[in-house]
Parts: sequence; structure tokens; C-alpha cells
Amino acid sequence: MGYAIIGSGNVGKALATAFARKNLEVAIASRRSVELLEPIAKAIGPTIIPKALKDAVEADIIFLAIPFGTQKEVAKAARSWQGKIVIDVINAYGVSPEELEDLPSSVVVSHSFPGATLVKAFNHLPAEVLAQDPKVKDGRRVVFLSSDDESAADKVATLVERLGFAPVKLGKLTEGGLLVQARGKTWAQLIFQDFVKF
Repeated sequence: MGYAIIGSGNVGKALATAFARKNLEVAIASRRSVELLEPIAKAIGPTIIPKALKDAVEADIIFLAIPFGTQKEVAKAARSWQGKIVIDVINAYGVSPEELEDLPSSVVVSHSFPGATLVKAFNHLPAEVLAQDPKVKDGRRVVFLSSDDESAADKVATLVERLGFAPVKLGKLTEGGLLVQARGKTWAQLIFQDFVKF
């Protein structure tokens, strides 16, 4: 099972840090050149592999830690998205409901990746919290996830646990998933909530 993080901003680096902490290999890519990503990857750890976008999207599970609206550009990098799991870490804060056609942002994002299954996860914590050790006293920091595909949600939940977090499923994207999706200039109820599961 190969993993890739698309995005090398604060959230992308926080996700890479979570992988490095557990000694798990993950590719990191962005619209930047591989040469510009090399010092970022080196600073995080030896299991973080800088790659060109076209190579990173060959992974089985791909994190989108990019600004909303750039997903279409990322989608063009792969010949096919069939069978892949896309983890939507995007927060579409400030994007109007009209622009989203009154759909949850994750549903809109999923339209760019035909053949892939989408799981919303890792987006509710600020980058600086996401980068911290998820072990808190005698518990583990919670990561919420939602998906319309139960099998994909299970696979991502397993990865969440491997990274040391506690997965909490919220159900489908248009149901519990709305609790972690911004709407216009309103943050959903669970965004920025730092919960620990004991």
C-alpha cells in the first residue's frame, strides 16, 4: 500500500511529520519542483520521499492538503483514479454555497477524481496540533472521518490508527461529514475541536 501527500504547506508538512514519527514511508509532492521539496522532506525525516506530482499520484492512498479549487489540476496528473482512495484534507472556508452548488465541499472535490473513493479526514485540526504527537496522557487524539464508501473509510481508519490517532467515523459525506466541513464563512461544529479518546 503506497501513500502520498499532495501539498507541502503547513498541513502537508504536519501529515508528513505524522508518518515520519511512525517510520512510515510516504511520498510528498506539490506544484513545486522535486528539488524544492527535497530540503522540506529531509528536515522531516528519511521516510518522507519527495516526488514529482505525476509520480506521487501513482500511490494507492492520496492525501489532498491543497487549497480548494486546485483539485482539478491535481486530478489531471494521474492517467486513472480507478481504485484509489483520496483523503480530502481541504477546508473550503470562504467558498460560497452557491459556488459549491449547495453540496458539501467533499462531494464537489470527489467529482474531480472519477473512479476513486473519497474520505474526508484530518482536516478538523490546525496544522500545529496535527503535527504534535497524537498520544495525549493516556489517550489518543481523535481524527474524524466520513465517506460514502464504508470499505474506504475502514482502510483510512486503519491508517489513522497506524499513525497513532483514534479514528471516529461520522458516516456519509452529506450526513455526519457536514460536521467537519466549512460552509461559506462558517466553520462546522467539529472543526478545531481537539478531542482525545481514552
